[in-house]
Amino acid sequence: MAGIDHLSIAVPEAKLEEEVKFLEAALAPLCVKELFRPVPLVAGLGDSMQNMFLWVSALDSERQPIADGDSTSGPLTNPPADDETDFQLRTDISILGLYGALSTLNWKPRWCRWDPGSPPKFSIWLNLLFAFAGAFTVANLYYNHPILNILAESFDVPYLTVSRVPTLMQGGYATGLLFICPLADLFPRRPYTLVLVLFTATMWIGLCVTNNFNVFLILSYLTAMTTVTPQIMLPLVAELAPPEKRAFSLSIVVSGNLLGIVLARILSGVVTNYTYWRNIYWIALGLNYGIWLMLWLFMPDYPSANPNGLNYISMLWSILVMCKRHPVLVYAGIVSYCNSAAFMSYWTTLTFLLAGSPYHYNSVYIGLFALIGIAAMLLGPVYAKYLIQPFQPWLAVVIGETISLAAVALGTYIGSYTVAGPIIEAFGLDAGFQITQVANRAAIHNVEPQGRNRVNTAYMLFTFLGQLTGTSAGNKLYERG
Repeated sequence: MAGIDHLSIAVPEAKLEEEVKFLEAALAPLCVKELFRPVPLVAGLGDSMQNMFLWVSALDSERQPIADGDSTSGPLTNPPADDETDFQLRTDISILGLYGALSTLNWKPRWCRWDPGSPPKFSIWLNLLFAFAGAFTVANLYYNHPILNILAESFDVPYLTVSRVPTLMQGGYATGLLFICPLADLFPRRPYTLVLVLFTATMWIGLCVTNNFNVFLILSYLTAMTTVTPQIMLPLVAELAPPEKRAFSLSIVVSGNLLGIVLARILSGVVTNYTYWRNIYWIALGLNYGIWLMLWLFMPDYPSANPNGLNYISMLWSILVMCKRHPVLVYAGIVSYCNSAAFMSYWTTLTFLLAGSPYHYNSVYIGLFALIGIAAMLLGPVYAKYLIQPFQPWLAVVIGETISLAAVALGTYIGSYTVAGPIIEAFGLDAGFQITQVANRAAIHNVEPQGRNRVNTAYMLFTFLGQLTGTSAGNKLYERG
């Protein structure tokens, strides 16, 4: 780096103050508190860089201030030594990269900018975008399920050890529900969602390339922890959709989330059956970055629900307070717990039923049963229009649970004699599950207008515990006959 002259950049004072305020605001959530000032730019980076701003910490006492009136040209009063120059250049470029990344995330297309006088309208296209993003974000949790045996061979670990992958991903998802989702009540939803999706996609690169199983486990946990953006979108949809279309709009996103679970299993099984297993992870990587790009281009900016800020610990504590304050939230949570347990119990034990007597189906036929679930999920908006919107939420819940109960009873009674039993049970359980979930969300969406994400966290914790119970209890009960 010897012999490189230094060239100062002219920085308009008004622009400087504006950029400093932006950067301080962007770094405030990270508790970073530093002052910034312009510094010379190394000649040779190109004349095209003349209009850029470089920032370094004013706490660095070794740097010499630029004399007033001499900010456009000339060398430093005391040019640093070669090592200092090299370190300075790396620091400047790193901070430029941070500044550029923050600016990119903060920039919004004209059609996405918030205007209090004319806020962005919630359209069917935005509804479908949230459903698509939710489907292939939730799918991140389930790509590994059909290929655990192949992962065990690839990493040379026992089956019992490789089973930690889905366990850790579920644990990471639960962590994200509890500690990350509530922050959507504090931060503006657009930049917060973009940061989570970008972090997930970037960490996913490690899953595509690592040959170390422990690293694979750690990255699985981290990516699952930030795979909670669908749970940020659902409260947002409930907030934005017109009251007369709220159930219909929610059903589209809920259908997308459930569809992601099924599609992940099908895609992973098919791709891995005909190609190398890492290819499904590369496909998922492309989908994650594609989701980020579409949200960056089309997700409108919405202000924070709590612009004056909240204490994070108090915010977490308020989740319990909400459960005490709003009985409807507890009722909806208990219903979702039971409904989710029945749903997961069936899909967990279905493989054992179809692989055994009297069916003896192979894995291909068993996998095709997922198509029944897809058919039921795609009908979600129809359920919303005719079975949820015309009635009070509690009546829609009763309708959904009645359908689920009838499907389970019929499937249990005839499932050992004819394949019609499992088919009817699969379709009925999926339909009842969707109706109940959408009706529950319609019932709880407005209990805390400024805390919808915390309400959703409480509700999803009940749901998640129900899924864990159904998975565990279903296997044990099936084993006992």
